[in-house]
Amino acid sequence: MTTIEANFDGLVGPTHNYSGLSFGNIASTGNTSKPSNPKAAAKQGLEKMKALTDLGFVQGVLAPHERPHIPTLRKLGFIGSDQEILTQAFKQAPKLLSAVSSASCMWTANAATVSPSADTKDGRVHFTPANLVNKFHRSIEHEVTGRILKATFNDETHFAHHPTLPSVEHFGDEGAANHTRFASGYGEKGVEFFVYGMSAFNTQSPRPTQFPARQTLEASQAIARNHGLNERHVVFAQQHPNVIDKGVFHNDVIAVGNGNVHFYHQDAFLDTNAMQHDLQKAWNDAGNTDTFHFIEVPSAEVSVQDCIQSYLFNSQLLSLENGHMMLVVPRECQENPNVWSYLNRLKDASSPIKEINVFDLKQSMSNGGGPACLRLRVVLTNEEKAALNQHTLMNDQLFNTLNQWVEQHYRDRLVESDLTDPQLLQESRQALDELTQILKLGSIYDFQR
Repeated sequence: MTTIEANFDGLVGPTHNYSGLSFGNIASTGNTSKPSNPKAAAKQGLEKMKALTDLGFVQGVLAPHERPHIPTLRKLGFIGSDQEILTQAFKQAPKLLSAVSSASCMWTANAATVSPSADTKDGRVHFTPANLVNKFHRSIEHEVTGRILKATFNDETHFAHHPTLPSVEHFGDEGAANHTRFASGYGEKGVEFFVYGMSAFNTQSPRPTQFPARQTLEASQAIARNHGLNERHVVFAQQHPNVIDKGVFHNDVIAVGNGNVHFYHQDAFLDTNAMQHDLQKAWNDAGNTDTFHFIEVPSAEVSVQDCIQSYLFNSQLLSLENGHMMLVVPRECQENPNVWSYLNRLKDASSPIKEINVFDLKQSMSNGGGPACLRLRVVLTNEEKAALNQHTLMNDQLFNTLNQWVEQHYRDRLVESDLTDPQLLQESRQALDELTQILKLGSIYDFQR
């Protein structure tokens, strides 16, 4: 049975804007109030999806959410027509309006944690939507995210969908941005690697002091239990509090893994030796016989600040033939001399990483998300792939259809004051209603229900 890893990218929504909502994400807060270009953002994302499809990778699309989210504003005491609610919110709580208008669901690495059928007790692919409780603008996503995932992976024989964890700090969960799977082959038993920022119940354990730790040990442990994972093949490691305080808000900003390769920065983990020991032990126990590669980037060559500026590790590490791998990086890596020099040495060295592919994702990068933020990895057997919603898989026809859809419905300039425009809400709803028909998702949005 052939097993592949599919990447499901979030389609950038019509209200993509720079409101600086993500404390701890330097790129996000550093570009606050600058004009955005939703049309360019969506097309940049589609170009990446199409390019990877053309290279032979299986690529899917996850729909954006309804924004501005009027139901949330109604819950918070605003009344009247949709237009009256937008006007009230803009006058009384403009940052709240910005929050419920965020297009942050585009970063589907935070959408959920996914465990493939080879790892789970019941032999199904398991999904747990992330509660994203650390940021209000993202904490309102999980209900619709769950609907989108169920409409995409809609066969209960093959797919198991869990509710989010309790939406409290103790179980703060930011999804696949803090989760990696290693295996000799995608269909083999794997090692699931969970990275956390703090232990919520152990108040004496190390934790960052300047920026929040968004993923807890307790959340990661709960997901591993819910997914029915073999505890001998699960590894938990703590991200170094110091790098969180420097702006590394997720593990995927300082490390990335795939197959038998763990590519990470020297300062990424609180205890690097323990991380290496535990991963190697679990790798061997799961029956993997390939050499496991730890590729540690020295801080003397690439600083943590270089990593944050370039998003070196917020890249996609993809398997090619002959055991080689390709690293998909944002253009910012090419523009950083330290990073680009390191990458050119890396692909000529003895590591499996032999190709570097550069993409222009400026609109997403300016809001704090690179190639890895935009995708949710889902390992699928042939049978599981055939059972998912085929209308969500990228091909020439879907690419052309979605480009035309973006061209018709998206604006090419948006600033925060535009969020009060009732026409923007209507434009967005019309666009999303059409999108659900293109992707055959059914009524997933509140305005459709």
